[in-house]
Amino acid sequence: QLQLVESGGGLVQPGGSLRLSCAASGVPLDAYAIGWFRQAPGKEREGVACINRSGGSLEYADPGKGRFIISRDNVLNTVYLQMNSLKPEDTGVYYCAARVRWTAQAICTESLYEYWGQGTQVTVSS
Repeated sequence: QLQLVESGGGLVQPGGSLRLSCAASGVPLDAYAIGWFRQAPGKEREGVACINRSGGSLEYADPGKGRFIISRDNVLNTVYLQMNSLKPEDTGVYYCAARVRWTAQAICTESLYEYWGQGTQVTVSS
């Protein structure tokens, strides 16, 4: 059974950076495409960035384009989300999720992901 654990969240000032990690246990992570999603207070959860199994295809949602970078290390069984130039509107709980079905392209559609972590809080505030 795949288990996902997020880490790396915290409090950061506007303009700062954070790197989130999504560590997998139970099965090899390279059998899954991975997505990062977030939920801001009072808002619905939304996609942030997604990566296919090999890491050769990436998809970024508009809020993170040009600022966030998703990557994966299948040897370490970990996916990362590097977040730069953070803004207060980036505040929220960040989740990583995994989907089994293979596609060549990364897809950031929440309903396609079967396994979810518990989330890590990111707060951007001065």
